[in-house]
Amino acid sequence: MNWLDEINWNEDGLVPAIAQEVLTGKILMIAWMNREALAQTAASGQAVYWSRSRQRLWHKGEESGHIQQVKAIRLDCDADAILLTVTQIGGIACHTGREACFFKRLEDSGSTRQWKIVDPVIKDPETIYK
Repeated sequence: MNWLDEINWNEDGLVPAIAQEVLTGKILMIAWMNREALAQTAASGQAVYWSRSRQRLWHKGEESGHIQQVKAIRLDCDADAILLTVTQIGGIACHTGREACFFKRLEDSGSTRQWKIVDPVIKDPETIYK
């Protein structure tokens, strides 16, 4: 059996992929992969995802230069999620110019809950993307 056949792809032929910084353990982002994206990631050692909005393969950092060098690829127990341990080049994984995409935290403020931005912008996205 081909290693890609062992993955439980969803009805769209995708699997969620979590990128985790190898040195800190911080979760940087979640994206989607199809068979081709995962195969290219394994072959090249750099993260390649499937962009649902663009409907095409997306080599992480293709515009920004903030590539992800893949150190390990893991499959969860249900074979329906991928974990990539990566070195994030440039220290920015999020298109907002932040280290990680999970920069909002749910906080209680009296009787209400709200999302609060808790991580700073490292680099203005206007200077990253053309």
